[in-house]
Amino acid sequence: QVQLVQSGGGLAQPGDSLRLSCAASGLTSSRINVGWFRQTPGKEREFVAAIRATGSTHYTDSTKGRFTISRDNAKNMVYLQMNSLKAEDTAVYFCAVKLGSPILSEMWRSQAYEYWGQGTPITVSS
Repeated sequence: QVQLVQSGGGLAQPGDSLRLSCAASGLTSSRINVGWFRQTPGKEREFVAAIRATGSTHYTDSTKGRFTISRDNAKNMVYLQMNSLKAEDTAVYFCAVKLGSPILSEMWRSQAYEYWGQGTPITVSS
């Protein structure tokens, strides 16, 4: 049974850093593509970052240079390090797994992912 369990997040002030973790069970993390998405009320889930099974990483323009996605295959973990947080980063964050060998454009689409974590709220406020 595939399960993604998220941890981390919470409340931060602008400029702070937070790290989200995503623990994958039932899958071998080295063979999966993992994305992070975020969602605010009334909006669709927005792509944040992704790391492919090949190790290549991708970011949306708003998070590039501030967020870093990484993986620890030995622990079956994927992380999202978020630095220089802004108020507009406030959202519920989700990790998700996309199996196979997707093309880059697929990694950006939430509908392409097969498995999802439970979601972790992050609030950035002074």
